[in-house]
Amino acid sequence: MASDDLIEIDGVIKEVFPGGAFLVETEAGTAVHAHLAGKLRRFRIRVVLGDRVTVAVSPYDLSKGRITFRHK
Repeated sequence: MASDDLIEIDGVIKEVFPGGAFLVETEAGTAVHAHLAGKLRRFRIRVVLGDRVTVAVSPYDLSKGRITFRHK
């Protein structure tokens, strides 16, 4: 799937799991189980509880995604 097909949603980190996995509550109120994208992991961008993030989700499964950006 191309990166153009992904849907970007803003949300807030609600729970932190081991291994770089997070539970993100979106603005629409849904929960997305997300992991860190490669650039965030490579440059060691810290994502903690309560951070505002952008999550890229597939149009086929809206419950799983990848954190692509941490807002300041």
